[in-house]
Amino acid sequence: MPSEFDIQYAVENTQVIHEPDRRIDTFGSTQFEFQLVTEPMDQVNTTRVRIGQITAEKPMILRPDPESVADFDFDGFGPQGHAFGEFLRQNLHKLAILKYGFRFKVGDMQEEIIHEPIEQVCGKLLEAIRISGNPMRAVITGVDETWEISLLKFTVEMIEKSQKINLFDFKRRGLLG
Repeated sequence: MPSEFDIQYAVENTQVIHEPDRRIDTFGSTQFEFQLVTEPMDQVNTTRVRIGQITAEKPMILRPDPESVADFDFDGFGPQGHAFGEFLRQNLHKLAILKYGFRFKVGDMQEEIIHEPIEQVCGKLLEAIRISGNPMRAVITGVDETWEISLLKFTVEMIEKSQKINLFDFKRRGLLG
């Protein structure tokens, strides 16, 4: 199990060098292809490329339970705090959170060792995307020992970049106030 330091190191040293042109679809699942590029420890001019797919399921709207607002405790607050509590109770139907889910199948993943420096490998992968025009492919550089954390960082970034679009789509369809 990676330590907190290992996780922090992986997050800080993961970079999406090519992100998909598309975002997470609001009303259906989205399948991204990834090429995760890492350097194995103690192997000069060697690069590992993991290739696979990750599926982002359509976002779900979660609304707070009306009973939960009754549990809010406004003790210690004056009239403004109590007024805000009443405001929450009256407007709870307008509050919503989007929940995102991802499926990653390790069995669908391929791994290749290339005896070239990581910069050359990344250049070739980026050129292949430019030629193919694949709008769903991501190229990510990360840390070999904690590559899964690098992949998870990519999914979090895709959520961050998709959220405003998804909220707009839900509002446009009248599903959010």
